[in-house]
Amino acid sequence: MKLIPRTFFKPAAAAVLGLCMGAQAQAGSWDLCPGHDQPASAEPDAPRYEAFFSPYTHHWTPDSEHEQVYAVSVSRLLPNNRYCGFSLFNNSFGQPSAYAFVGKSWPGFWQAQPQLYVSVSAGIIYGYVGQYKNKVPLNVGGFSPVLIPAIGYRLSPKSTLEIQLLGTAAVMFGTTWRF
Repeated sequence: MKLIPRTFFKPAAAAVLGLCMGAQAQAGSWDLCPGHDQPASAEPDAPRYEAFFSPYTHHWTPDSEHEQVYAVSVSRLLPNNRYCGFSLFNNSFGQPSAYAFVGKSWPGFWQAQPQLYVSVSAGIIYGYVGQYKNKVPLNVGGFSPVLIPAIGYRLSPKSTLEIQLLGTAAVMFGTTWRF
């Protein structure tokens, strides 16, 4: 996995600021994670954060330019199965990238398998620049809107296996840990 260069952090901070401004326009508040002062659960020891790690991404159409994608993220768990967070990853072309997002989960959506859940996150991605700027839609200066649906299986109250659908490009496999 490549180290993230120092020059990457200014654009990443700009992406977070852009998402905050969008949240401010929607909710009249500068808070990226509205409701952060409320616990995600009434239980005093309930997890408040979730970390995600993906060691593997499968591209639907392999390309000789594709590199392996690694991703890590941290999410703040909010009431009503909502969350918000930030992810760092190297994109399919080896460029350092970031994703600032908000999302919602629907646990136990299928009665026969209560451990299954679906979720969707939406936000701003940064990182597809230079010759790869047209690899994601609506890219302006390296910033693009993103919507990522996922399905997961809860192994325990603190851990899951998850599959995220990355549009028509790929599917990402990962695991989460709540703390």
